[in-house]
Amino acid sequence: MKKRIILGVTGASGSIYATRLAMHLKNKGHEVHLIPTQTAKLVIDYEKQSKLYDWCDSVFDIDDFFVEAASGSSSYDGMAIVPCSMGTLAKVSTGVADNLLVRSADVCLKENRPLVIVPREMPYNAIHLENMMKLYQARASIVPASPAFYRNPTTIEELVDTVVAKVLSHLKIEHELSPDWKGHHA
Repeated sequence: MKKRIILGVTGASGSIYATRLAMHLKNKGHEVHLIPTQTAKLVIDYEKQSKLYDWCDSVFDIDDFFVEAASGSSSYDGMAIVPCSMGTLAKVSTGVADNLLVRSADVCLKENRPLVIVPREMPYNAIHLENMMKLYQARASIVPASPAFYRNPTTIEELVDTVVAKVLSHLKIEHELSPDWKGHHA
């Protein structure tokens, strides 16, 4: 079943995570609706990830509250903020919906739709952790950009896809990126 996903992208480094997520969503026939912050646009360009735009069905202006994504009556199936800066995480966790990206996240929370946050910061301070806990308690999924190495990835894309697989799973989207672990016997 085709899903409609909002993809928020902030100015945190790691826009490759957003590009790979959008690519996998589109390759499975889902819709991707992008909301980049102004700084995200600069980072996407700097990190040479402009292909991200090609995978998206639409790109919304961060200040446009008159689009469907701003309303609880919209038909979106979930949202991922990939990567998520600590500033955006703080706004979402405190309900400061002063732009479309944060408003869309707020809508997902109030409508009990999947909201996946991929924080891209290290180390975390106590405020970061408290904000993540608030979002977790509000039923958001916190999926740090901490790739898995136990599958022995050989490319950056394979490494990134270990995080993307978790995001897809938390959005309730089937994928073949990371088959169930069957264990390893020495």
